[in-house]
Amino acid sequence: MSKIAFFCIPAHGHTNPTLAVIEELNRRGHQVRYYTTEQFREKVETAGAEFVSIDLDEGKQMAPAAGAKAATDLKFAANLIVDTTLAIDQWICREMASYKPDIIVADSMAYWGKLIAQKLNIPYMCSTTTFAFNQYSARVMKQDPGNMLQMLGDMPAINRSLQKLRDKGYPCRGILDIISNDNYTNTIVYTSPEFQPCAESFSRHYHFVGPLLRPAVSRVHKEPDKNLIYISLGTVNNAMLDFYRNCLTALGNDPRYQVIMSVGCQVDIQSLGQLPANFQVAPNVDQVAVLQAADVFLTHCGMNSASEGLYCGVPLLLYPLTKEQQGVANRISQLGAGIMLKDSQPAAIRAGVEQLLAQSGFREQAAVLAASFRRCGGAEEAADAIEKTAAEPPEKCWGKKPPAIWTAALTGQCVTGTIALILLALAIFSQDNRLIFLISGAVLGTVSNIIKLVDTRKQKQKMAARKKELMK
Repeated sequence: MSKIAFFCIPAHGHTNPTLAVIEELNRRGHQVRYYTTEQFREKVETAGAEFVSIDLDEGKQMAPAAGAKAATDLKFAANLIVDTTLAIDQWICREMASYKPDIIVADSMAYWGKLIAQKLNIPYMCSTTTFAFNQYSARVMKQDPGNMLQMLGDMPAINRSLQKLRDKGYPCRGILDIISNDNYTNTIVYTSPEFQPCAESFSRHYHFVGPLLRPAVSRVHKEPDKNLIYISLGTVNNAMLDFYRNCLTALGNDPRYQVIMSVGCQVDIQSLGQLPANFQVAPNVDQVAVLQAADVFLTHCGMNSASEGLYCGVPLLLYPLTKEQQGVANRISQLGAGIMLKDSQPAAIRAGVEQLLAQSGFREQAAVLAASFRRCGGAEEAADAIEKTAAEPPEKCWGKKPPAIWTAALTGQCVTGTIALILLALAIFSQDNRLIFLISGAVLGTVSNIIKLVDTRKQKQKMAARKKELMK
Protein backbone atom coordinates (compact mmCIF):
# COMPACT_ATOMS: atom_id res chain seq x y z
CA MET A 1 0.00 0.00 0.00
CA SER A 2 1.31 3.45 -0.91
CA LYS A 3 0.68 6.79 0.75
CA ILE A 4 -0.30 9.35 -1.87
CA ALA A 5 -0.51 13.14 -1.44
CA PHE A 6 -2.71 14.79 -4.08
CA PHE A 7 -2.73 18.57 -4.70
CA CYS A 8 -5.32 20.36 -6.84
CA ILE A 9 -6.41 23.92 -7.56
CA PRO A 10 -9.93 24.95 -6.45
CA ALA A 11 -11.70 24.42 -9.78
CA HIS A 12 -14.37 21.86 -10.68
CA GLY A 13 -12.87 21.26 -14.12
CA HIS A 14 -9.54 20.30 -12.54
CA THR A 15 -10.99 18.32 -9.63
CA ASN A 16 -13.71 16.26 -11.32
CA PRO A 17 -11.43 14.21 -13.65
CA THR A 18 -9.29 13.14 -10.69
CA LEU A 19 -12.14 11.67 -8.64
CA ALA A 20 -12.29 8.41 -10.59
CA VAL A 21 -8.53 8.01 -10.10
CA ILE A 22 -8.96 8.52 -6.35
CA GLU A 23 -11.72 5.90 -6.31
CA GLU A 24 -9.49 3.42 -8.17
CA LEU A 25 -6.53 4.04 -5.85
CA ASN A 26 -8.81 3.63 -2.85
CA ARG A 27 -10.17 0.36 -4.29
CA ARG A 28 -6.60 -0.94 -4.57
CA GLY A 29 -5.99 -0.22 -0.90
CA HIS A 30 -3.82 2.91 -1.21
CA GLN A 31 -4.11 5.78 1.26
CA VAL A 32 -4.80 9.12 -0.43
CA ARG A 33 -4.71 12.54 1.18
CA TYR A 34 -6.24 15.20 -1.06
CA TYR A 35 -5.19 18.83 -0.46
CA THR A 36 -7.60 21.45 -1.76
CA THR A 37 -10.09 24.05 -0.53
CA GLU A 38 -13.10 23.47 1.70
CA GLN A 39 -15.73 23.64 -1.04
CA PHE A 40 -14.47 20.33 -2.46
CA ARG A 41 -14.56 18.37 0.81
CA GLU A 42 -17.71 16.39 -0.02
CA LYS A 43 -16.50 15.39 -3.49
CA VAL A 44 -13.09 14.31 -2.20
CA GLU A 45 -14.43 12.32 0.73
CA THR A 46 -17.09 10.65 -1.41
CA ALA A 47 -14.31 9.47 -3.74
CA GLY A 48 -12.60 7.81 -0.78
CA ALA A 49 -9.72 10.18 -0.03
CA GLU A 50 -8.85 11.87 3.23
CA PHE A 51 -9.63 15.57 2.74
CA VAL A 52 -7.11 18.14 4.01
CA SER A 53 -8.02 21.82 3.77
CA ILE A 54 -5.47 24.35 2.53
CA ASP A 55 -7.78 27.33 3.17
CA LEU A 56 -5.07 29.39 4.88
CA ASP A 57 -5.53 33.12 5.40
CA GLU A 58 -2.30 33.76 3.57
CA GLY A 59 -3.48 31.58 0.71
CA LYS A 60 -6.48 33.73 -0.15
CA GLN A 61 -5.13 34.05 -3.71
CA MET A 62 -6.39 30.49 -4.28
CA ALA A 63 -9.88 31.59 -5.27
CA PRO A 64 -11.58 29.49 -7.99
CA ALA A 65 -11.10 32.25 -10.58
CA ALA A 66 -7.35 32.31 -9.92
CA GLY A 67 -6.74 29.18 -11.99
CA ALA A 68 -8.36 30.67 -15.07
CA LYS A 69 -6.38 33.91 -14.75
CA ALA A 70 -3.11 32.04 -14.16
CA ALA A 71 -3.54 30.30 -17.52
CA THR A 72 -3.41 33.64 -19.37
CA ASP A 73 -1.34 35.98 -17.18
CA LEU A 74 2.23 34.78 -16.57
CA LYS A 75 3.02 37.48 -13.98
CA PHE A 76 -0.13 36.63 -12.04
CA ALA A 77 0.72 32.91 -12.31
CA ALA A 78 4.21 33.50 -10.91
CA ASN A 79 2.86 35.52 -7.99
CA LEU A 80 0.19 32.88 -7.34
CA ILE A 81 2.82 30.13 -7.28
CA VAL A 82 5.16 32.06 -5.00
CA ASP A 83 2.52 33.41 -2.60
CA THR A 84 0.72 30.10 -2.20
CA THR A 85 3.90 28.02 -1.87
CA LEU A 86 5.40 30.35 0.73
CA ALA A 87 2.08 30.61 2.58
CA ILE A 88 1.94 26.85 3.09
CA ASP A 89 5.71 26.20 3.16
CA GLN A 90 6.29 25.46 6.84
CA TRP A 91 2.92 23.84 7.35
CA ILE A 92 3.15 21.55 4.29
CA CYS A 93 6.75 20.55 5.06
CA ARG A 94 5.65 19.48 8.57
CA GLU A 95 2.64 17.75 7.02
CA MET A 96 4.78 15.81 4.53
CA ALA A 97 7.30 14.91 7.26
CA SER A 98 4.45 13.50 9.34
CA TYR A 99 2.55 11.76 6.52
CA LYS A 100 5.66 10.53 4.66
CA PRO A 101 3.99 10.12 1.24
CA ASP A 102 5.46 7.70 -1.29
CA ILE A 103 4.48 10.08 -4.08
CA ILE A 104 3.05 13.56 -4.63
CA VAL A 105 0.51 13.90 -7.44
CA ALA A 106 -0.27 17.51 -8.33
CA ASP A 107 -2.45 19.25 -10.85
CA SER A 108 -0.38 20.92 -13.56
CA MET A 109 -1.55 24.31 -12.28
CA ALA A 110 -0.99 23.44 -8.58
CA TYR A 111 2.65 24.30 -9.08
CA TRP A 112 3.31 24.31 -5.35
CA GLY A 113 2.86 20.53 -5.34
CA LYS A 114 5.66 20.13 -7.86
CA LEU A 115 7.90 22.56 -5.97
CA ILE A 116 7.33 20.82 -2.65
CA ALA A 117 8.09 17.44 -4.23
CA GLN A 118 11.33 18.86 -5.61
CA LYS A 119 12.33 20.48 -2.34
CA LEU A 120 11.70 17.34 -0.29
CA ASN A 121 12.96 14.90 -2.97
CA ILE A 122 9.69 12.97 -3.18
CA PRO A 123 8.60 11.12 -6.38
CA TYR A 124 6.23 13.30 -8.41
CA MET A 125 3.44 12.74 -10.92
CA CYS A 126 1.77 15.58 -12.84
CA SER A 127 -2.01 15.52 -13.40
CA THR A 128 -2.98 17.53 -16.50
CA THR A 129 -6.66 18.24 -17.06
CA THR A 130 -5.91 20.51 -20.03
CA PHE A 131 -3.93 19.57 -23.14
CA ALA A 132 -0.31 18.62 -22.53
CA PHE A 133 1.97 21.34 -23.88
CA ASN A 134 5.40 21.31 -25.45
CA GLN A 135 7.07 23.22 -28.29
CA TYR A 136 4.82 21.49 -30.84
CA SER A 137 1.41 21.34 -29.17
CA ALA A 138 1.68 24.87 -27.80
CA ARG A 139 1.03 26.14 -31.32
CA VAL A 140 -2.66 25.45 -30.70
CA MET A 141 -2.50 28.40 -28.25
CA LYS A 142 -1.92 31.45 -30.40
CA GLN A 143 0.03 34.29 -28.77
CA ASP A 144 -0.40 37.73 -30.27
CA PRO A 145 2.57 40.17 -30.39
CA GLY A 146 1.06 42.28 -27.61
CA ASN A 147 1.02 39.34 -25.21
CA MET A 148 4.60 38.43 -26.10
CA LEU A 149 5.78 41.98 -25.42
CA GLN A 150 3.90 42.06 -22.12
CA MET A 151 5.51 38.76 -21.14
CA LEU A 152 9.00 40.12 -21.86
CA GLY A 153 8.23 43.27 -19.88
CA ASP A 154 7.03 41.19 -16.92
CA MET A 155 10.13 38.97 -16.74
CA PRO A 156 12.18 41.17 -14.31
CA ALA A 157 9.27 41.26 -11.84
CA ILE A 158 8.70 37.51 -12.29
CA ASN A 159 12.36 36.74 -11.58
CA ARG A 160 12.31 38.90 -8.44
CA SER A 161 9.25 36.99 -7.26
CA LEU A 162 10.85 33.60 -7.94
CA GLN A 163 13.94 34.62 -5.95
CA LYS A 164 11.76 34.34 -2.84
CA LEU A 165 11.35 30.62 -3.59
CA ARG A 166 15.08 30.13 -4.13
CA ASP A 167 15.73 31.83 -0.79
CA LYS A 168 13.53 29.16 0.86
CA GLY A 169 15.41 26.26 -0.71
CA TYR A 170 13.22 25.59 -3.75
CA PRO A 171 15.23 24.53 -6.85
CA CYS A 172 13.72 27.07 -9.19
CA ARG A 173 15.94 28.57 -11.92
CA GLY A 174 13.15 30.29 -13.83
CA ILE A 175 9.44 30.34 -14.59
CA LEU A 176 9.73 27.59 -17.22
CA ASP A 177 11.11 25.18 -14.59
CA ILE A 178 7.77 25.48 -12.83
CA ILE A 179 5.04 25.85 -15.41
CA SER A 180 6.26 23.38 -18.03
CA ASN A 181 7.08 19.67 -18.00
CA ASP A 182 9.73 18.03 -20.09
CA ASN A 183 9.51 14.58 -21.64
CA TYR A 184 10.99 13.03 -18.48
CA THR A 185 8.13 14.07 -16.18
CA ASN A 186 5.57 11.32 -15.50
CA THR A 187 2.26 12.88 -16.49
CA ILE A 188 -1.40 11.84 -16.59
CA VAL A 189 -3.35 13.57 -19.37
CA TYR A 190 -7.15 13.26 -19.31
CA THR A 191 -7.74 13.00 -23.02
CA SER A 192 -7.04 10.69 -25.96
CA PRO A 193 -4.06 10.78 -28.35
CA GLU A 194 -6.50 11.64 -31.15
CA PHE A 195 -7.76 14.76 -29.37
CA GLN A 196 -4.37 15.81 -27.95
CA PRO A 197 -2.50 18.03 -30.43
CA CYS A 198 0.84 16.51 -31.50
CA ALA A 199 0.41 13.51 -29.19
CA GLU A 200 3.23 11.72 -31.00
CA SER A 201 5.74 14.35 -29.80
CA PHE A 202 5.33 13.27 -26.16
CA SER A 203 7.36 10.48 -24.60
CA ARG A 204 6.13 7.29 -22.93
CA HIS A 205 6.15 9.17 -19.63
CA TYR A 206 2.85 10.72 -20.77
CA HIS A 207 -0.25 8.61 -20.16
CA PHE A 208 -3.29 9.64 -22.22
CA VAL A 209 -6.00 8.02 -20.10
CA GLY A 210 -9.05 9.71 -21.65
CA PRO A 211 -11.70 11.91 -19.97
CA LEU A 212 -12.90 10.46 -16.65
CA LEU A 213 -16.55 11.45 -16.44
CA ARG A 214 -18.70 11.49 -13.35
CA PRO A 215 -21.66 9.18 -13.90
CA ALA A 216 -25.04 10.80 -14.46
CA VAL A 217 -27.14 10.76 -11.30
CA SER A 218 -30.44 11.63 -12.97
CA ARG A 219 -32.24 11.22 -16.25
CA VAL A 220 -33.32 14.08 -18.51
CA HIS A 221 -36.68 13.88 -20.26
CA LYS A 222 -36.32 14.80 -23.92
CA GLU A 223 -39.50 16.05 -25.53
CA PRO A 224 -40.49 14.11 -28.67
CA ASP A 225 -39.85 15.70 -32.06
CA LYS A 226 -37.64 18.42 -30.55
CA ASN A 227 -33.91 19.02 -30.63
CA LEU A 228 -32.42 19.43 -27.16
CA ILE A 229 -30.01 22.38 -26.99
CA TYR A 230 -27.80 22.66 -23.90
CA ILE A 231 -26.12 25.97 -22.97
CA SER A 232 -23.46 26.41 -20.29
CA LEU A 233 -20.45 28.69 -19.72
CA GLY A 234 -18.95 26.58 -16.93
CA THR A 235 -18.51 27.32 -13.24
CA VAL A 236 -16.10 30.30 -13.16
CA ASN A 237 -16.52 33.04 -15.82
CA ASN A 238 -20.27 32.65 -16.19
CA ALA A 239 -21.73 35.97 -14.99
CA MET A 240 -22.83 36.97 -18.51
CA LEU A 241 -26.39 38.21 -18.28
CA ASP A 242 -26.46 39.76 -21.77
CA PHE A 243 -25.30 36.51 -23.35
CA TYR A 244 -28.05 34.52 -21.65
CA ARG A 245 -30.64 37.08 -22.75
CA ASN A 246 -29.39 36.72 -26.34
CA CYS A 247 -29.86 32.94 -26.07
CA LEU A 248 -33.45 33.49 -24.92
CA THR A 249 -34.05 35.76 -27.91
CA ALA A 250 -32.34 33.39 -30.37
CA LEU A 251 -34.09 30.15 -29.38
CA GLY A 252 -37.04 31.16 -27.23
CA ASN A 253 -40.55 29.96 -28.18
CA ASP A 254 -39.19 28.07 -31.19
CA PRO A 255 -41.21 24.82 -31.40
CA ARG A 256 -38.21 22.97 -32.85
CA TYR A 257 -36.14 23.32 -29.69
CA GLN A 258 -36.10 22.24 -26.09
CA VAL A 259 -33.44 24.33 -24.33
CA ILE A 260 -31.70 23.70 -21.00
CA MET A 261 -29.49 26.56 -19.84
CA SER A 262 -27.16 26.49 -16.82
CA VAL A 263 -26.25 30.03 -15.67
CA GLY A 264 -24.22 29.42 -12.50
CA CYS A 265 -24.68 30.96 -9.07
CA GLN A 266 -23.63 34.52 -9.96
CA VAL A 267 -26.69 35.29 -12.09
CA ASP A 268 -30.13 36.03 -10.62
CA ILE A 269 -32.49 34.05 -12.84
CA GLN A 270 -35.27 36.54 -12.07
CA SER A 271 -33.25 39.23 -13.87
CA LEU A 272 -33.72 37.30 -17.13
CA GLY A 273 -37.40 38.24 -17.09
CA GLN A 274 -40.21 36.01 -18.33
CA LEU A 275 -38.68 32.76 -19.58
CA PRO A 276 -39.91 31.27 -22.86
CA ALA A 277 -41.98 28.11 -22.50
CA ASN A 278 -39.32 25.94 -24.20
CA PHE A 279 -36.54 27.05 -21.80
CA GLN A 280 -35.45 25.41 -18.56
CA VAL A 281 -32.97 27.64 -16.67
CA ALA A 282 -31.11 26.63 -13.49
CA PRO A 283 -27.94 27.64 -11.60
CA ASN A 284 -26.50 24.20 -12.34
CA VAL A 285 -27.63 20.86 -13.74
CA ASP A 286 -26.51 17.24 -13.95
CA GLN A 287 -24.39 18.04 -16.99
CA VAL A 288 -23.58 14.48 -18.08
CA ALA A 289 -27.25 13.51 -17.87
CA VAL A 290 -28.22 16.51 -20.04
CA LEU A 291 -25.46 15.79 -22.58
CA GLN A 292 -26.59 12.18 -22.94
CA ALA A 293 -29.84 13.56 -24.36
CA ALA A 294 -28.54 16.71 -26.10
CA ASP A 295 -28.32 17.40 -29.84
CA VAL A 296 -26.14 20.55 -29.59
CA PHE A 297 -23.96 21.91 -26.79
CA LEU A 298 -23.18 25.66 -26.71
CA THR A 299 -20.07 25.72 -24.52
CA HIS A 300 -17.28 27.99 -23.27
CA CYS A 301 -14.85 25.19 -24.25
CA GLY A 302 -13.43 24.43 -20.85
CA MET A 303 -11.52 21.16 -21.29
CA ASN A 304 -13.79 19.29 -18.87
CA SER A 305 -17.06 20.48 -20.41
CA ALA A 306 -15.86 20.03 -23.99
CA SER A 307 -14.65 16.50 -23.23
CA GLU A 308 -17.95 15.57 -21.61
CA GLY A 309 -19.84 16.84 -24.65
CA LEU A 310 -17.63 14.96 -27.09
CA TYR A 311 -17.72 11.80 -24.94
CA CYS A 312 -21.49 11.87 -25.37
CA GLY A 313 -21.10 12.40 -29.12
CA VAL A 314 -22.63 15.89 -29.12
CA PRO A 315 -21.49 18.50 -31.71
CA LEU A 316 -20.31 21.72 -30.07
CA LEU A 317 -21.06 25.38 -30.70
CA LEU A 318 -17.80 26.96 -29.50
CA TYR A 319 -17.75 30.18 -27.49
CA PRO A 320 -14.31 30.34 -25.75
CA LEU A 321 -13.74 33.04 -23.15
CA THR A 322 -10.02 32.55 -22.33
CA LYS A 323 -6.88 31.66 -24.29
CA GLU A 324 -6.83 28.16 -22.81
CA GLN A 325 -10.43 27.66 -23.93
CA GLN A 326 -9.54 29.12 -27.33
CA GLY A 327 -6.93 26.39 -27.70
CA VAL A 328 -9.54 23.71 -26.98
CA ALA A 329 -11.97 25.36 -29.40
CA ASN A 330 -9.29 25.50 -32.11
CA ARG A 331 -8.68 21.77 -31.78
CA ILE A 332 -12.39 20.87 -31.90
CA SER A 333 -12.92 23.07 -34.94
CA GLN A 334 -9.82 21.57 -36.61
CA LEU A 335 -11.18 18.04 -36.06
CA GLY A 336 -14.62 18.96 -37.43
CA ALA A 337 -16.64 18.24 -34.27
CA GLY A 338 -17.90 21.80 -33.81
CA ILE A 339 -17.95 25.36 -35.13
CA MET A 340 -16.99 28.73 -33.68
CA LEU A 341 -19.78 31.04 -32.65
CA LYS A 342 -19.20 34.12 -34.82
CA ASP A 343 -20.45 36.51 -32.14
CA SER A 344 -22.81 36.44 -29.17
CA GLN A 345 -25.76 38.06 -30.92
CA PRO A 346 -29.07 36.17 -31.31
CA ALA A 347 -28.74 35.78 -35.08
CA ALA A 348 -25.30 34.14 -34.76
CA ILE A 349 -26.47 31.81 -31.97
CA ARG A 350 -29.48 30.71 -34.02
CA ALA A 351 -27.40 30.23 -37.19
CA GLY A 352 -24.76 28.19 -35.33
CA VAL A 353 -27.34 25.84 -33.84
CA GLU A 354 -29.07 25.37 -37.18
CA GLN A 355 -25.78 24.60 -38.97
CA LEU A 356 -24.78 21.94 -36.43
CA LEU A 357 -28.20 20.28 -36.70
CA ALA A 358 -28.34 20.43 -40.49
CA GLN A 359 -24.88 18.99 -41.23
CA SER A 360 -24.45 15.44 -39.93
CA GLY A 361 -20.67 15.54 -40.33
CA PHE A 362 -20.25 17.42 -37.02
CA ARG A 363 -22.07 14.70 -35.05
CA GLU A 364 -20.12 12.01 -36.91
CA GLN A 365 -16.79 13.60 -35.97
CA ALA A 366 -17.91 13.98 -32.37
CA ALA A 367 -18.68 10.25 -32.39
CA VAL A 368 -15.16 9.52 -33.72
CA LEU A 369 -13.65 11.40 -30.78
CA ALA A 370 -16.04 9.70 -28.36
CA ALA A 371 -14.77 6.33 -29.61
CA SER A 372 -11.15 7.46 -29.12
CA PHE A 373 -11.93 8.43 -25.51
CA ARG A 374 -13.42 5.00 -24.80
CA ARG A 375 -10.33 3.23 -26.15
CA CYS A 376 -8.11 4.87 -23.50
CA GLY A 377 -6.99 3.15 -20.32
CA GLY A 378 -9.03 5.33 -17.98
CA ALA A 379 -8.65 5.43 -14.20
CA GLU A 380 -6.96 2.02 -14.20
CA GLU A 381 -4.08 3.24 -16.39
CA ALA A 382 -3.74 6.42 -14.29
CA ALA A 383 -3.56 4.35 -11.08
CA ASP A 384 -1.01 2.00 -12.69
CA ALA A 385 1.19 4.99 -13.59
CA ILE A 386 0.98 6.43 -10.07
CA GLU A 387 1.87 3.04 -8.53
CA LYS A 388 4.85 2.63 -10.83
CA THR A 389 6.20 6.13 -10.13
CA ALA A 390 5.72 5.71 -6.38
CA ALA A 391 7.84 2.57 -6.48
CA GLU A 392 10.75 4.28 -8.26
CA PRO A 393 13.60 6.07 -6.46
CA PRO A 394 13.21 9.89 -6.33
CA GLU A 395 16.29 10.29 -8.54
CA LYS A 396 14.19 8.97 -11.43
CA CYS A 397 11.97 12.04 -11.09
CA TRP A 398 14.45 14.69 -10.03
CA GLY A 399 17.84 13.54 -11.35
CA LYS A 400 19.71 16.08 -13.47
CA LYS A 401 18.71 15.57 -17.09
CA PRO A 402 19.62 17.45 -20.25
CA PRO A 403 16.86 19.55 -21.79
CA ALA A 404 14.81 17.34 -24.10
CA ILE A 405 15.27 19.63 -27.11
CA TRP A 406 19.11 19.96 -26.86
CA THR A 407 20.63 17.29 -29.12
CA ALA A 408 24.03 16.70 -30.76
CA ALA A 409 22.52 17.75 -34.07
CA LEU A 410 21.28 21.03 -32.58
CA THR A 411 24.73 21.65 -31.11
CA GLY A 412 26.35 21.06 -34.52
CA GLN A 413 23.84 23.33 -36.20
CA CYS A 414 24.49 26.15 -33.71
CA VAL A 415 28.30 25.83 -33.95
CA THR A 416 28.46 25.73 -37.75
CA GLY A 417 25.87 28.47 -38.10
CA THR A 418 27.73 30.76 -35.68
CA ILE A 419 31.08 30.22 -37.43
CA ALA A 420 29.39 30.87 -40.78
CA LEU A 421 28.06 34.22 -39.51
CA ILE A 422 31.51 35.18 -38.20
CA LEU A 423 33.16 34.33 -41.55
CA LEU A 424 30.54 36.30 -43.49
CA ALA A 425 31.07 39.27 -41.17
CA LEU A 426 34.85 39.05 -41.73
CA ALA A 427 34.28 39.04 -45.49
CA ILE A 428 32.68 42.49 -45.21
CA PHE A 429 35.74 44.06 -43.58
CA SER A 430 38.51 42.04 -45.21
CA GLN A 431 40.23 43.16 -48.40
CA ASP A 432 42.68 40.37 -49.29
CA ASN A 433 40.75 37.30 -48.05
CA ARG A 434 37.21 38.42 -48.76
CA LEU A 435 36.50 35.66 -51.29
CA ILE A 436 37.87 32.92 -49.02
CA PHE A 437 35.80 34.14 -46.05
CA LEU A 438 32.73 34.47 -48.25
CA ILE A 439 33.00 30.96 -49.72
CA SER A 440 33.85 29.39 -46.34
CA GLY A 441 30.91 31.15 -44.67
CA ALA A 442 28.55 30.05 -47.42
CA VAL A 443 29.75 26.41 -47.17
CA LEU A 444 29.38 26.29 -43.38
CA GLY A 445 25.96 27.95 -43.61
CA THR A 446 24.90 25.23 -46.07
CA VAL A 447 26.26 22.53 -43.72
CA SER A 448 24.25 24.06 -40.84
CA ASN A 449 21.07 23.95 -42.92
CA ILE A 450 21.73 20.34 -43.98
CA ILE A 451 22.18 19.29 -40.33
CA LYS A 452 18.89 21.02 -39.51
CA LEU A 453 17.06 19.27 -42.36
CA VAL A 454 18.45 15.84 -41.41
CA ASP A 455 17.61 16.34 -37.73
CA THR A 456 14.10 17.58 -38.59
CA ARG A 457 13.56 14.50 -40.74
CA LYS A 458 14.74 12.20 -37.93
CA GLN A 459 12.44 13.93 -35.43
CA LYS A 460 9.50 13.56 -37.82
CA GLN A 461 10.27 9.85 -38.25
CA LYS A 462 10.35 9.39 -34.47
CA MET A 463 7.06 11.26 -34.10
CA ALA A 464 5.47 9.18 -36.88
CA ALA A 465 6.56 5.96 -35.15
CA ARG A 466 5.21 7.25 -31.82
CA LYS A 467 1.92 8.23 -33.48
CA LYS A 468 1.61 4.75 -34.98
CA GLU A 469 2.23 3.23 -31.55
CA LEU A 470 -0.34 5.50 -29.88
CA MET A 471 -3.02 4.70 -32.43
CA LYS A 472 -2.73 0.90 -32.02
